[in-house]
Amino acid sequence: MSEISRADVEHLATLAHIAMTDAELEKMTSELAVIVDSVKRVQEAAGADVPATSHPLPLTNVFRDDVVGHAFTAEEALANAPEAEDSRFKVPAILNEDDDAVTANTPQEGGAR
Repeated sequence: MSEISRADVEHLATLAHIAMTDAELEKMTSELAVIVDSVKRVQEAAGADVPATSHPLPLTNVFRDDVVGHAFTAEEALANAPEAEDSRFKVPAILNEDDDAVTANTPQEGGAR
């Protein structure tokens, strides 16, 4: 068992401004002792011959060289487009000019909305 005493727990509770009953102090003393013992066991397992790691598996970057490849011209890109206009894809309009959402945000005479 660890060297955590009830007095240690009382002192920590006072420093943390936590009011604890006698039953809570007893329970916390035994729980903290188990935690400290568990940490000690983990520290024993990692000796000087065990390298520190941040991940269980070795990681490598998967970056590749940035090589310029074939780039489509505007004509090639638009060759199979259903509609094109001014060297751009033409898509159907989704907002109408009489739509309330559009006209509500349009400034009116005198700058009022």
